[in-house]
Amino acid sequence: MAILHGSWICKPRMSYFCLWGETWQVLSTEIPTTAVAPHPSAMDAKAVQDLARQRKLRLPSDLELDHSDTFALPSRGQRQPSRRRQSRDPDAFPVMSGDEEEIMDLASLTLQWWSVPTLRLTPTQSLAFLHAVPLGSWQARRTYLGDGLRFWAQIYRWSLALVARGKFLPSIDSEHSGWYPLLNSATDQQRLQHFTATLPSSCRAYPPQEVIWDNPKKTDDWIEAQTLVLNALSLLVDAQVRRELGTLPPLPPLHRDSLSLAWLQSLNQAAPSEMLPSDHQQRLGTLLSTWQLPVQDYLVTPQTQKFGGSRFRLCFILEAPTSGELAWGQLEWKLHFTLRSATEPEQRISAVEIWQNPVDEMTVGDQVVEHPQETLLKDLGLAAQIYQPLRESLDDPKPTRCLLDPIAAYEFLRARVQQLQNSGFDVILPPGLAPGAGEKRLGLHIQAKVKTKRGMRLSLQTPLTCDLELALGEQTLSAEEFEGLLAQQSPLVSINNEWLALQPADVRAAQAVLAPDTKDELTLTVEDALRLATGDMTLVAKLPVISFVPSGKLKDFIDTLTSRQSLKEIPPPDGIQGTLRPYQIRGFSWLAFLEQWSLGACLADDMGLGKTLQLITFLLHLKEVEQVTAPTLVVCPTSVLSNWEREIRKFAPTLKAWIHHGEKRKKGRPFATHAQKQDVVLTSYALVYRDTKTLDLVEWEGIVLDEAQNIKNVQSKQAQAVRQLKAGFRIALTGTPVENRLTELWSILDFLNPGFLGDRQFFQRRFAIPIEKYGDQDSVQALRSLVQPFILRRLKTDKSIIHDLPEKQEMTVYCRLSREQGELYQKLVDEALLKIEEAKGIQRHGLILSLLTHLKQVCNHPAHYAKAPKLETEHRSGKLRRLEAMLEEVIAEGDHALLFTQFTEWGKLLKPYLEQQLDTEVLFLHGGTKREQRQTMIDRFQTDEDGPKLFLLSLKAGGTGLNLTRANHVFHIDRWWNPAVENQATDRAFRIGQQRNVQVHKFVCTGTLEERINDIIESKKQLAEQTVDAGEQWLTEMDTDQLRHLLTLDVNTVMENEAEN
Repeated sequence: MAILHGSWICKPRMSYFCLWGETWQVLSTEIPTTAVAPHPSAMDAKAVQDLARQRKLRLPSDLELDHSDTFALPSRGQRQPSRRRQSRDPDAFPVMSGDEEEIMDLASLTLQWWSVPTLRLTPTQSLAFLHAVPLGSWQARRTYLGDGLRFWAQIYRWSLALVARGKFLPSIDSEHSGWYPLLNSATDQQRLQHFTATLPSSCRAYPPQEVIWDNPKKTDDWIEAQTLVLNALSLLVDAQVRRELGTLPPLPPLHRDSLSLAWLQSLNQAAPSEMLPSDHQQRLGTLLSTWQLPVQDYLVTPQTQKFGGSRFRLCFILEAPTSGELAWGQLEWKLHFTLRSATEPEQRISAVEIWQNPVDEMTVGDQVVEHPQETLLKDLGLAAQIYQPLRESLDDPKPTRCLLDPIAAYEFLRARVQQLQNSGFDVILPPGLAPGAGEKRLGLHIQAKVKTKRGMRLSLQTPLTCDLELALGEQTLSAEEFEGLLAQQSPLVSINNEWLALQPADVRAAQAVLAPDTKDELTLTVEDALRLATGDMTLVAKLPVISFVPSGKLKDFIDTLTSRQSLKEIPPPDGIQGTLRPYQIRGFSWLAFLEQWSLGACLADDMGLGKTLQLITFLLHLKEVEQVTAPTLVVCPTSVLSNWEREIRKFAPTLKAWIHHGEKRKKGRPFATHAQKQDVVLTSYALVYRDTKTLDLVEWEGIVLDEAQNIKNVQSKQAQAVRQLKAGFRIALTGTPVENRLTELWSILDFLNPGFLGDRQFFQRRFAIPIEKYGDQDSVQALRSLVQPFILRRLKTDKSIIHDLPEKQEMTVYCRLSREQGELYQKLVDEALLKIEEAKGIQRHGLILSLLTHLKQVCNHPAHYAKAPKLETEHRSGKLRRLEAMLEEVIAEGDHALLFTQFTEWGKLLKPYLEQQLDTEVLFLHGGTKREQRQTMIDRFQTDEDGPKLFLLSLKAGGTGLNLTRANHVFHIDRWWNPAVENQATDRAFRIGQQRNVQVHKFVCTGTLEERINDIIESKKQLAEQTVDAGEQWLTEMDTDQLRHLLTLDVNTVMENEAEN
């Protein structure tokens, strides 16, 4: 897969954003002699442009495509003098993109110069592009976005926030006018420090003066990280303000001779331009410098090299009265004045010391304070404009502090501290009074347990019995102690040497909690307890919850749900036919635990880890412990109905299962009567909507959604229908990582536990928009803590799983024919058998082989049999529908797969169809593939980290002689009916060098010759190579009656014409 990179280039008299890309490519056979070699994996500018537009990243239509830039990139090997290589390996090449976790030896690699084709965007052009770069995701990385591109998208978001908050000023530098950011708030200064520290090193690795030097090193004199960040930030802010001004009415007329006219006009232009004669520019610059003097140190221009320097700024320290002073009735709070280093916060000097040492320079630590007295007075003058009481201090010729009564101190804390900090001043407060996490507030200490009645089923809505106590930190407050606080008659009170700001709303809430009737009115539920335990809920009765202590069943429930470490494993039921692996026992035990509390569960294990078996074991467990009073409804795609029926028959033959499907299916009361006699009723998503009234006649024990991503569109009829059905428990099975798709996550969780994540609009506001649009990590953590208890996802690569798995898992995937396939299949059988019955010898032999080929083509897709030029839809083929769904999981899990077919023409139909439907590249190797292309495909699949994940091969061309150990899935789409041949093909992946477990999926259409021949082979597996070693030849020896029995379609297995989406 291609990766887009972005770099901000800051050079004398020119700054721009450059975009380039890299993708896996075949290396050239000759290394150029130039000092800077072309990056061997770089995309040309047109390909970069096409990829950006494909990803909906907005680019101007008139960009020049002939630019290139030079970067020093981590590389392997050393370039040698030009020569033609004897081997396929290069002398030196840059590593494909990745971070320290992905490239283990990144720190030891050397830097080498490489030239890449680039698209150059002006600051104005880059706005729309960077705005479209997605930031938020549950995923740590988006594979097509390089680290640098994501970093500059974050800088763009910061510039947007500055403009929205009005943190910019008009100014003028040596050449141009501009709108420049004002970083005078503590928040923005912290952001600058963060971005300076996290700038990817590759963003600095370019020659600032167009001078290339030999052997670049990481320690060379690259552009400073802060300089680069400030340059980009200033130009992005300027471009955004100019863009917004372009939407406003024109300036009112000014006097022609006005000194500011040309300046104002230039500020209103789309881009910076030279606007004044030098003498006018100098006069205007002097005026602006005087105007900007109070904030000049915080103003960032494109020429700013370093922010703040060693500057000291005003810092206020609020001191509370001592216990002795309080005892004497001295209630004043002292606001001390100091100067504090902007870069070394621990270095500061008090106003007292400043006035005691009337010098032009003072040394503090390793820094020098220039004109300390003037700096102190200037900053105090600015701060006095924000906080009125400071003006009285300025009446003192040597101000050192400001005295505040408790009311004024409270007002300072609640209303002025943040204003001062946002204007560039530091404020240090006593412990417990600083706003934020460390602030002391009146709160609640809650002890809770489940309030149950005999025979009552536990659920999220089960009420709790609670004991509420007022608390301050870890200390609880009695009613008398609380009244003692109020008796101090001050908004700032001290208790046990800790200070607390009594907020009026907290006081009223505390008084309400202490009221006699509150305990009867306040009702908390199990859901509230879970939210308190996960941190989603922080207020009860309008007071912050300082501690929440569950006990009894409630404690066991929360501990198990949030950590799963204390989950009690249940022995598999006696009736289960087969051995469960340890992780599968944990999985079905987890399902049973959640069912006890009537909680919905999402089992989202990787493909091949046995979700179906775990669910069947859970259902059998409920039956054996006699917890079942009604049937369970399993809803799945039509294409896997037969799979479910077979799996239940295989693993739990004592479970009575019935498929509700087909034209002659029961409806109304007859359906309800028959369903009540079953343990499991199987149906499809489409029929849930069509037969809603019929299904609603049954009070289901539970509802299970297989491939639950089918309800990701909450507006679809099938998603709405499954929500209406009544059931004791709800379970969703999915192999795709639902946490990567927030709308899908909400839809599934809302089905499982309605209302737990709020309605869709609330979820969008609270989680989806902050995460997907702004990359808000606090929202990511909050959402993860909420959904984690209800989603169990184990990966094949988990250390706790991998040793439980066999090296190779073989599984048969049963698919139903569509109505069109069924009719075509039976027509071919009927017509051919009439001819076969009359034919003899070689003619009969040929007719049978031709029929077998045609039937296999029909099982693949009617378009395959009809030799259509392309595939239109998967709904015409049950096999293709199932294949597409499974490949979606493979790609979502980051796995690689080999897809074998014996038909080259079927592969030619599949390749473009899968590429379009799955939005991924598919390699296709067949008998007509040239030798060079063949090796390139193998190399890309085996070695390209971001290369194609799907490799389609014809069985004859790719079944032997290849080493494709990158794949951990093998799909046999159509069958050769020779185990030896299929095993040879499987061994392209399952051979020496394979590091992972391999899953082999063999597709079979139910009710057809594919199913019957598969059964014959499976029943004689040990003798299979002896009995069917000639492929299909043995079938030609059957008489007509045997052929009719083998080939005739079982019409009960055919799907209805239904759209699942």
